[in-house]
Amino acid sequence: MTSFVLIRLLRASATLAIVLAVAFFVLRLSGDAALETLSIDAPSEALSAFRAHWGLDEPLSSQFISYVRSVLTGDFGRSMRDGRPAAELVAECVPITLAITFPALLLGVALGAPAGVYAALRPGTGFDRCVMLAAVAGFSTPSFVLGLVLVWIFSVSFGWLPSGGATNWRHAVLPILTLAPSGAGTLARFIRNAMLDVLSQEYIRTATAKGVPWRRIVLRHALPNAAIPTVTVMGFMIGQLIAGSVVVESVFSWPGVGRLLAVSVASRDFAVVQCVLLLVTLTMITANMSVDLLYAILDPRMRRERATAR
Repeated sequence: MTSFVLIRLLRASATLAIVLAVAFFVLRLSGDAALETLSIDAPSEALSAFRAHWGLDEPLSSQFISYVRSVLTGDFGRSMRDGRPAAELVAECVPITLAITFPALLLGVALGAPAGVYAALRPGTGFDRCVMLAAVAGFSTPSFVLGLVLVWIFSVSFGWLPSGGATNWRHAVLPILTLAPSGAGTLARFIRNAMLDVLSQEYIRTATAKGVPWRRIVLRHALPNAAIPTVTVMGFMIGQLIAGSVVVESVFSWPGVGRLLAVSVASRDFAVVQCVLLLVTLTMITANMSVDLLYAILDPRMRRERATAR
């Protein structure tokens, strides 16, 4: 287990370094932050002073070395728009993003898991086809399309819910309903396939032949074994939520990390964009490492392989 964790940590460190380098150079090669911040009509003296103040007049290699040194000391830079620390701006938005992504994750699990299980227990039926159709629609429909449809139904047509903002819990309903179907659809399809695979195993047929009640077979044998590979899909669901939050927060004017990233990219606010990307990368790495560790703990075959290796 120690070597397993060390390998994952080395891969995580390499991934963070790659993301940091790519984000740094791509951002600076994509446009002039001085022109985006001060406007194209600003005097050349003002543009030069801006670049000198933020170190943008130095060679890219020197800028990168200075940035890496700052990050290693915990300094992620300051926003070019208002001069506040980038880490502080991002930290303020994290709870706001979690207010919609965490409920969306729970809702996706609550909808997708039972649907996948019941579809697997009734393969080829109308219920199974309806679940799979809904699952495909859930993870195939773009977030901004679903968001606009929900706004048209619940805000424009019926006036039940607000179309944007973040004043109270009612403003979070539509963003959550927009984010949840993608994860629910992915989970439903994965659980259905895992359950069908488990139900086709020899030990299930043996238990059935011995007269073990079907309910006990499903609850004691099929579900626990199908849940082990299903753990891996949780990492994909978290990735979908992070990617979807950028679009959803923009559609619903939700002031979270996703909207901050979109605004910062448009204004070439380098420090904020880099801080958000590092946070997202770290979140994804942590989620995938947790899933890998949990899978290694739950799967008895991996435990036996480690015991044999010793």
